[in-house]
Amino acid sequence: MKLDLINAETVEEFIVSMKKRIQQLTTNKTCNSNLMAIQAIQHKYETTLSFSFGKGIAENFKRRSGYYWSDFTDAFVGEKSIHKTMATIASLYFAIILPCIAFGVRDHNNTNGNIDARRALIGQTIGGIVFALFSGQPLVVIMTTAPLCLLTKVVYDISEDLSVDFFDVFACVGLWNALFVIMYALFDVSYLMKWCTRSTEEIFGLFSFFAFFIDPIKDCIENFKKFYCFSTSGTACHDCAPQNSVLFLMLMLFTVWLALFIYDFNKTKYLNSHFREILSDYALPIAVLTTSFVGSYLFQEIKAEKFEIIDSFEFKIITFKSLTISSIFVSLVLGFALSLLFFMDQNISAALVNNPSNKLKKGEAYHWDLLVVGVLNIFLSLFGLPWMNGMLPHSPIHARSLADVHRLVDASGHVTEEVVRARETRVTELATHALIGVSLFLIPHPLDYIPIAVLNGLFLYCAIASLRGNSFVERMLLFITEQTSYPPNHYIRRCPQNVIHLFTAIQIIQSAVLCFFAFSVWPYVQMAYPVVIAILMPIRAKLIPLIIDEKYIKAIDGYH
Repeated sequence: MKLDLINAETVEEFIVSMKKRIQQLTTNKTCNSNLMAIQAIQHKYETTLSFSFGKGIAENFKRRSGYYWSDFTDAFVGEKSIHKTMATIASLYFAIILPCIAFGVRDHNNTNGNIDARRALIGQTIGGIVFALFSGQPLVVIMTTAPLCLLTKVVYDISEDLSVDFFDVFACVGLWNALFVIMYALFDVSYLMKWCTRSTEEIFGLFSFFAFFIDPIKDCIENFKKFYCFSTSGTACHDCAPQNSVLFLMLMLFTVWLALFIYDFNKTKYLNSHFREILSDYALPIAVLTTSFVGSYLFQEIKAEKFEIIDSFEFKIITFKSLTISSIFVSLVLGFALSLLFFMDQNISAALVNNPSNKLKKGEAYHWDLLVVGVLNIFLSLFGLPWMNGMLPHSPIHARSLADVHRLVDASGHVTEEVVRARETRVTELATHALIGVSLFLIPHPLDYIPIAVLNGLFLYCAIASLRGNSFVERMLLFITEQTSYPPNHYIRRCPQNVIHLFTAIQIIQSAVLCFFAFSVWPYVQMAYPVVIAILMPIRAKLIPLIIDEKYIKAIDGYH
């Protein structure tokens, strides 16, 4: 409605839009009743904590199945819907396939070639299509993630220590994990997410930033070590190619700069609003294709590092022949730790998608989606394909890409974004993964034209995107901001400065502990970081209120 009023060019169009909205409010009783039902469900979710067998799944399925047909038609109905759908598919394709290949390459290095990029792409295609068709909240994007790559490496290291076949341990851990995840879904454990406040989501968002940020930096350093060598004797080093390292750094930084520049182009006054919006929607594919062209053709005399994708693939089911009693027990422990990561990853991704600021109307489906993810990962584990769950920051970016966003500038120059129309559809994720499936038949072309540096630039873009709207990061900047220049946020007006800094400092400590466990060099320490993520909720719910007054916590940690 607000978008119609903004786009009205005459008084008559404005009046017609108002009359149309009045008619909708007075005659659309079904819509009003559905909205009341959703609000009742949300109120129950926020105020009660009750576990029952299958009740949450049944409620999710009954409510969301009523929207199943509209989940397809909403992609094409309404002004700008087709354009938004196509732009989101294009952006989502690159945002999924490139990290998927990268994680596959990283798994290849971490597992001595047992899991590679082709396996990652096959698993992504199957998992993405299944989730797009059968999930309750199709805006959540599932894929293998950086934390899952970390745990896959832990599984490989432990399988080597126990002298057991990697795939047997991998599948055993995956089945234990799926069992726990399905139990969480059946017994409505997702109701625990009532304790997951904005604070926990923001800490997890910052953790996602580091997970995406660290690997590009490591790759850049490794590239410089490999090619940009210096001679200590003063003579030339003939085996080095410093131009390769310079090109790597240039392509990586140019990719992230170009993507951010085009995304923010609609904040400028150039061209008209329609073209600015189109450019912003296609920012990621334009940046990837442009930088790939620059690296592969304009600098073709310099050999930029490219993806190495193995052409062969053996599709087989795991037999578990090498497992021992001790390896089964260790797999149980690993599976439980992995299930906590799945529980938090999936539910936090869904929570950020269902954030009130996104103005979705069809409601959440935490229990049903957890069940779908658990069943899906049984199949993936049995065939040695990478595990998959909800992905950050792709999931909230997916929801925001489909929305019509209006930017507001206050008197002090602070820019805020407001969603004026949301689209909830299965088409974008379904079409994206269909394209990824088609890409499997094109391997190694055209993916071998994309330099690895471009992928690292995309990772940096995802890292930066994961911090958009993160008030934790905004509050960290207040430590070095002049007090007279503080933004006019609600918590600034309602809370003392020292309380704001104290709450932020507590979050920093929690983030540091989480990163210590997650990025530890010891695999058995890394096993514990999903538990650390789970502990964040009781810390926020029980310990922090002992330190900070509840009214200030609500102001800082609430959605407004």
